[in-house]
Amino acid sequence: MLQACSEQSITLINDPSVSALPINESHEPLVDLRGQTIISLGPSPEIPNNQDYTKVRKSVYEKLLEAQKLLPVGLRFCLYEGYRSLTLQDRLFKARYAEVQRAHSAWSHEEIFMETTKLVSPLTNLDGTQNVPPHSTGAAVDVYLIDENGNPVDMGMLIKDWIQDVDGSLSLMHSTRISQQAKNYRNIMSEVLSQVGLVNYPTEYWHWSYGDRYWAFHKGVGHAMYGSVRNK
Repeated sequence: MLQACSEQSITLINDPSVSALPINESHEPLVDLRGQTIISLGPSPEIPNNQDYTKVRKSVYEKLLEAQKLLPVGLRFCLYEGYRSLTLQDRLFKARYAEVQRAHSAWSHEEIFMETTKLVSPLTNLDGTQNVPPHSTGAAVDVYLIDENGNPVDMGMLIKDWIQDVDGSLSLMHSTRISQQAKNYRNIMSEVLSQVGLVNYPTEYWHWSYGDRYWAFHKGVGHAMYGSVRNK
């Protein structure tokens, strides 16, 4: 089922065609980006003292390094979040669901649920089946661009403000509500990350992944390489 989002049709992250893809776990390890200095790290997101967000699958880190080399001089990546536990994932989904419900009190549970999935992946789908959120696999990264002084460039909105974007219009990769400069920076980031094989979740300009189900769906690959990582 395709869900309309803004002016384009976007396959949501828990769409049945995505969830149906099998996962052939590669058992590739997570690497902690706190052990390197090439990719910059933002502060702990979402909860105080987050000890997980700097971890990603080894291949994802290597692809970020490749993509950063392709950026124009003076620009670098900053990681907002990589790995996210299922516990935190569920907390964020419920928080976003509550925000959408407050904004659209007349909507049905299904409508609120589907709107919520535009910015947060659920643990359980509407039909009761289990979902595998990309961040829980270490395959997904939330990233933005910074300048040579370490300051965020104008990308239309800061990732940390995502839950305040109630209608999701600023978060969209191809938002029509942002400046031309912000569009240019989003395009720059999109070009280099796409070039090294990552795919974007179009409802979130910052969300990119490699090896998860959403990546497999868009690349036409028969299976994902990474499932949820537990006890990390």
